[in-house]
Amino acid sequence: MSVAIFAAGCFWGVESTFQSLNGVLKTSVGYIGGSKENPTYEEVCYSSTGHAEAVRVEFDPTIITYEELLDCFWNLHDPTTLNRQGPDIGEQYRSAIFFAEVDEEKLAQISREKWNNSGKFSNPIVTEITRATTFWPAEEYHQSYFLKRGITGGCH
Repeated sequence: MSVAIFAAGCFWGVESTFQSLNGVLKTSVGYIGGSKENPTYEEVCYSSTGHAEAVRVEFDPTIITYEELLDCFWNLHDPTTLNRQGPDIGEQYRSAIFFAEVDEEKLAQISREKWNNSGKFSNPIVTEITRATTFWPAEEYHQSYFLKRGITGGCH
């Protein structure tokens, strides 16, 4: 099993998209990249903790590769908007890839460059690629939010 962490706006829709992929074993939503330990949803949304809403993806690399997860990531949101996805505005909604290993960082950089040059986006990609810090799981009511409520599709 391998782990990847992505931030692409509101974590509910992002998690739902990754949950639908063959080879994804488990997902969890939470907060990463900020300064406060064990932040709450309210703190992340309404104060300056610096955290992003993110999804931790556990996957089987013999079924789905990190590169395939990256392709999914680029397709599920607009990586050209700084601190914003649709109507959601704030640093907690930023586009980011959090890597644990140097090879993940390199693959993410190569992927970002490929997608930046693909012609899919009319503006440059602003997605940050940064070393993963502590991933703080969100409150239980946020976990598998769409699945628990029978919501299909996403919010992006």
